[in-house]
Amino acid sequence: MKYSELCDLYENISRTTKRLEKIDILSNFIKKILIEDKEVIYLLLGKVFPDYTENELGISNQTIIKAIAKVSGESEEKIVREWKKLGDLGEVAQKLILKKKQSSLFSSVLTVKKVMDNIREISTFEGKGTVGKKIDLISGLYSNAQPIEAKYITRILLSDLRIGIQQSTLRDALANLFENKKEVAEKIQSAYDLHPDMVLIFTHLKKGIKELENISLNVGTPIRAMLAQKVSSISEGFETVGRPAAFEYKYDGFRIIASKGIENGKEKISLFTRSLENVTKQFPDVVENLMKNVSGKSFILDCEVVGYSSKFNKYLPFQSISQRIKRKYDIEKIVKDFPVEVNVFDVLMYNDENLLNKTFNERTKLIRKVVKNVPYKIICAKQLITDSEEEAKEFFDEALKNNQEGVMIKNLNGIYKPGSRVGYMVKLKPEHRDLDLVIVGAEYGTGKRAGWMSSFVLSCHDDENDELLEVGRVGTGIKEKSEEGISFDKLTQLLKPLILETNGKDVKVKPKIVVSVIYQEIQKSPTYSSGFALRFPRVIAFREDKPVSEINTLSDIKKEYQQKK
Repeated sequence: MKYSELCDLYENISRTTKRLEKIDILSNFIKKILIEDKEVIYLLLGKVFPDYTENELGISNQTIIKAIAKVSGESEEKIVREWKKLGDLGEVAQKLILKKKQSSLFSSVLTVKKVMDNIREISTFEGKGTVGKKIDLISGLYSNAQPIEAKYITRILLSDLRIGIQQSTLRDALANLFENKKEVAEKIQSAYDLHPDMVLIFTHLKKGIKELENISLNVGTPIRAMLAQKVSSISEGFETVGRPAAFEYKYDGFRIIASKGIENGKEKISLFTRSLENVTKQFPDVVENLMKNVSGKSFILDCEVVGYSSKFNKYLPFQSISQRIKRKYDIEKIVKDFPVEVNVFDVLMYNDENLLNKTFNERTKLIRKVVKNVPYKIICAKQLITDSEEEAKEFFDEALKNNQEGVMIKNLNGIYKPGSRVGYMVKLKPEHRDLDLVIVGAEYGTGKRAGWMSSFVLSCHDDENDELLEVGRVGTGIKEKSEEGISFDKLTQLLKPLILETNGKDVKVKPKIVVSVIYQEIQKSPTYSSGFALRFPRVIAFREDKPVSEINTLSDIKKEYQQKK
């Protein structure tokens, strides 16, 4: 397939803001994709690898600027000026390479395979001279690219396609190829939740809908964890999941899916966050504790990793260990400085047997047979099975006293539904209200905060129209400078590479940074696109473990508003 054909698709989709039109355009394109061109499916999402791989491109804006300069002959200073004017390095590449093409007779044809192969090669570069190799490879692609192709090569390199295609858009476009669209979309989503790779799903669909049933749990591949609904009281929890119910600590840590299997004749454990990120290398202590203290030749476990103070043997909040998730250097030191305990609360596969359709009661009994409890290394989740609200309240208070977030309440007969909020499991936290939201914009501060972003625009997810809607601004709960925790300087550093558009002191940013926010109440407001505003919001944590797809929804906001009302 010619890369120009894909770029034409990108342009067509970017011309409409209507989701159904995007789906129709995408469906018509997918019809023409041959099985040998299957990996173009990744490019439809602006990616070259499935989400869960360890491969990283590591391309910075500066690397792109140097590559554009090398091909166009323009100075880096001019390229930066153009970038500030256009707000998109893709458009800068298109504009400057157009000028170069007009003064050159050179012409060539790029294929999708050529673009994919070259971009993937970038992830293999290591050691001295890596930046130079990246610049040479990117500039080589630019030299062979037409201006519109350079635009989208740039955006893919920066993981910023900007045409409004999400995984759910692609799912519905694939389902659109069949008569019973709604039913097929549900089957595609179920398959994706089990094995999050849209190319795999595409290849199975090519053989027929029935083939999706052959996609199953796979050791070494992440699964989209089952999600919990929120309840406001123990009685509501019982009402939702039934009596008796299992109550477990809602640990203030981060969730991992841990799997063990055989690879190249050796036992191997892999760890994935709920955002499908492979963090095995960052947590050698977790790998060791699982290997030593969980029996079985293979398993997939749902766990929570919690930080604790080795000095006081006391659990610590999530923020104290969040830096371990992204750390790639000095691992031994950070393991020692920030120890963690693994809390196992569910088992999805054991000794190659798929347990998703077993009841929670059966699964939780199995956990207690195969996991050896070693406090402050690995334990089974603290649990109470009861039909008494009084006993449940005592357990809830005990969880809070032990510095945990609250409790999970589980249906004893519930099966495990990856990626779903189905009512088999709910969460109960203290009365203060909190939401997980994504930062979509910011404003640069003045005075002693000059140079830092100090007011951050928050958005929730509109689950009906698959878009982000603003729900307010936040600037409290953030320190000015801090080595740990949340600070204006750290947030500014994280957000600068994500800037999409600048207007005076205001910037729009790519929605990547998820934060937990507490607030006093929710009000109706015409100021924000959601129609609601948070009153007195305060940031309490970065959620580096949480994907944007799992932030709170507009439905959640409306429910909170109605309950308060």
